[in-house]
Amino acid sequence: MRIITDPRARFAYLVLVLALALAPDAWRYSVGWWVFGVVSVLSSIAAVVVLVLQRDRWHIGQLPYPLIVFLVLATASLAWSFYPGATALGLLTTWMLVIAGIMLAVTYSWSELLRGLSAVLRVVLAASLLFEAIVAFVIRQPVLPLAPQINANPEDYDKIPQLLYWSRNELLEVFHDGRIQGIVGNANHLGFLALLGVLVFAIELADRRRRRSTAIAWLVVAGVTLVFTRSATVTVALVGTAVIIGIVLLLRRRDSPRARTITYASLATALTLGTAAVIAFPAAIIGALGRSTDLTGRVEIWANVTALAQQRPVFGWGWVSYWVPWAPPFDDLAFSNRVRMLQAHDAWLDVWLQLGIVGVIVFAALVISTLARSWTFAVDRQQWAPGAPLRYTALTLLPLAIMVALIIQSVAESRLLVEFGIMFLVMIALKTKRPDPVDAPR
Repeated sequence: MRIITDPRARFAYLVLVLALALAPDAWRYSVGWWVFGVVSVLSSIAAVVVLVLQRDRWHIGQLPYPLIVFLVLATASLAWSFYPGATALGLLTTWMLVIAGIMLAVTYSWSELLRGLSAVLRVVLAASLLFEAIVAFVIRQPVLPLAPQINANPEDYDKIPQLLYWSRNELLEVFHDGRIQGIVGNANHLGFLALLGVLVFAIELADRRRRRSTAIAWLVVAGVTLVFTRSATVTVALVGTAVIIGIVLLLRRRDSPRARTITYASLATALTLGTAAVIAFPAAIIGALGRSTDLTGRVEIWANVTALAQQRPVFGWGWVSYWVPWAPPFDDLAFSNRVRMLQAHDAWLDVWLQLGIVGVIVFAALVISTLARSWTFAVDRQQWAPGAPLRYTALTLLPLAIMVALIIQSVAESRLLVEFGIMFLVMIALKTKRPDPVDAPR
């Protein structure tokens, strides 16, 4: 199959899979749900074929046990689901993303994944800035999706909730509380992609995988996009990721057991003090991030979700991934600015709601074990063979950086359970369990 053997076909398919997961709304808003759905299904079928053709390179037993248990639990929830039709649909999309994550881990090296991520993020970030510039200087009014979710005349724009616009025409207001949404149609999502861009382009620069001037230019693009989205969640994720990477780089320079013990003790102390500060001064921290004390309506959403989850606390209401707006209780569960919400804006609350306390325990085991392997992958030297260590590279920081960013984001968004979130989680969980040291240069 050319996807496996031909370098150009391999890279093209990698870019397609990443583009579908990283920017799904850009597809849905531009070409519509049907085109996006057909392309996604065809991509998933190709992923299954690729895995079957490479069955000598992997087997089910290589999957992390928490991942297997989580998938079994989610699938089994169809038996007790309050909304079996929605659960079946949610399981279909979840399994498609899981298969894609497994395929990426088995088929592509870390170098190829970095190159593919770089290509997709450069297109999305550049297109987003260009799109917002066209809206601001040419169209000069808010823009609805080309394949709209609603029908409206221009004179009725004032009646349409702000959350439904593709672009709200706020590029010229970015220094006065304005936020750009880009081609993905969501400021928080675009901000997270910009954060991924900062990580990917910085790794390319540090490992000299791209010309220095070019890498710096794309770092600037990602940084500007991040600033223009004004996302508090992404800001916290950026700081947290930078701190963790800094600690890893410090540990790489301190190879002795005593030095590492001191560093780990300092890290534990810093985390304890930081947690205490958040608990003691939440209002001050939220205010410093430029957000209201209700966290942009999230407090009310969390209260509604908690109340519902408490009715089925052990095994939940049934897996559904994104909430389906036509099925009770999601049809009247949470609203923000007159728009029905499709997530709990907290991945852990969402897991509790859908799979209960049992699901939270299993999912936490998956996330923590993946984070631990990513930490080891970043801190320890890769080896060609026992006693033949390689030099450190920035590339081995990538899975840890992505995991830290996803975990921090999971407190305010549920994307860890959907789209690129669950796909990256599965990919990193498997790939760090079977690392490929060939990625590290000698």
